[in-house]
Amino acid sequence: MLKVWNTLHRELEEFKPIKAGEVGMYTCGPTVYNPVTLGNWRAFIFDDVLHRSLEFFGYQVKHVMNITDVGHLVGDGDEGEDKIEREAVRQGKTAQEIARHHEAAFREGMKRLHITEPNFMPRATEHIPEQIALIQQLEKKGATYRISDGIYFDTSKFLDYGKLSGQALDEKKAGTRVAVNPEKRHSSDFALWKFSYPNGRSFDSAQDASRRHMEWESPWGTGFPGWHIECSAMSVKYLGQPFDIHCGGVDHLAVHHENEIAQTEAASGKSLAHYWLHNEFLLVDGRRMGKSEGNAYTLDDVIARGFDPLAFRYYCLGTHYRQKMNFTWEGLEAAQNALNKLWEIARSIESSVSSIQYTQYPILNTFQSSLEDDLNTPQALAVMWEMLKSDLSDEEKRGALLKMDDVLGLHINDFFGKKIRVPIEVKKLAEERQKARQEKQWEKADELRKKIRDLGWEVEDQENGFEVRVLT
Repeated sequence: MLKVWNTLHRELEEFKPIKAGEVGMYTCGPTVYNPVTLGNWRAFIFDDVLHRSLEFFGYQVKHVMNITDVGHLVGDGDEGEDKIEREAVRQGKTAQEIARHHEAAFREGMKRLHITEPNFMPRATEHIPEQIALIQQLEKKGATYRISDGIYFDTSKFLDYGKLSGQALDEKKAGTRVAVNPEKRHSSDFALWKFSYPNGRSFDSAQDASRRHMEWESPWGTGFPGWHIECSAMSVKYLGQPFDIHCGGVDHLAVHHENEIAQTEAASGKSLAHYWLHNEFLLVDGRRMGKSEGNAYTLDDVIARGFDPLAFRYYCLGTHYRQKMNFTWEGLEAAQNALNKLWEIARSIESSVSSIQYTQYPILNTFQSSLEDDLNTPQALAVMWEMLKSDLSDEEKRGALLKMDDVLGLHINDFFGKKIRVPIEVKKLAEERQKARQEKQWEKADELRKKIRDLGWEVEDQENGFEVRVLT
């Protein structure tokens, strides 16, 4: 029996799908204007673990993840520049070129982290008619109003506004995360459609220098959709309403997700999603991650330091998704070492060993119980290691490990009976040490051996060279 923490009710609840055996799941995707940070990747890894766990439990999962390629303004509010438009101007490219480049990089990152591709990854720019139709529904309900820079949702028209965050409408303050617009009726009101030019007038040649790359005609004037409306329009299109699960980071909870609920439910009179799951922040050395902090690390930074991207996935699995995760390079090194040991164990199990009947192993019941406890991946990892240290046969270990990896996603099957992949950094150090030995620089060779050991590996000198092995 799967239990999850439902942010909507702020309690642990038994998961009951709307339709037996099937799950509709929507997860907030990337805004494709720059490289995805490790903090963002933590959220996507959590989404993937949830997806995999649901399949592990026997559900057929329909997973939708949006691609935000328009409308997300700097600061997450209704004022300022579109993040993608700003980056396009900075690089002298079109907004579409920027969006497609970073979307492709995101998809490559998903492969590196062994993240299951969702069933649908719709782009906001390809669903403008659906967004306009939803705004028109709200307009008919009397839930919108017009000001000089766009069409806004009147949050006072939705009596349950604040039910997700637990913060009543009169408690919401402006100016904490978003800029204050004096024309808005209430500080919590938000844009549904933004005008490219004041009061919605159309483009003319005098405005050529400031014309947006991405804009559309609408019943209200030339412009573009607000950030929140895309998720409502696309989630309902692909999953219907209501659907089972909506996921995202805690940074989306009080504004983005609150607004999604308000506009969708105000338009239809039906709930948007039954379960809301939010993962906590990733910190760096105990501090907030961000460009201004100089620590907005990416997967490329991880790879440049000689780590396998899956070491970061393993690192994330070691912290419960509802707990803040503190990233350090030392912590990633420990995760890499643990992953190397796991792969080394898999390498020692002959690939010819079968994995039939693995679903009958009692240890998998314990593994499943960990997942049923609000996706307790740290406990699931502990169960895995306990199993590997047990007296189970190679056949049983291989079978159980394969089934566990259906959820963990660590590419374990690639290593059964095969040579383990040695990180590039370790290879370079080992080669440098070999050269030092050939030149009889024994002190330098010893220093390099220590560096290799610090990374979780050891060098065994052989007659015709050397072999690098995981430090056990």
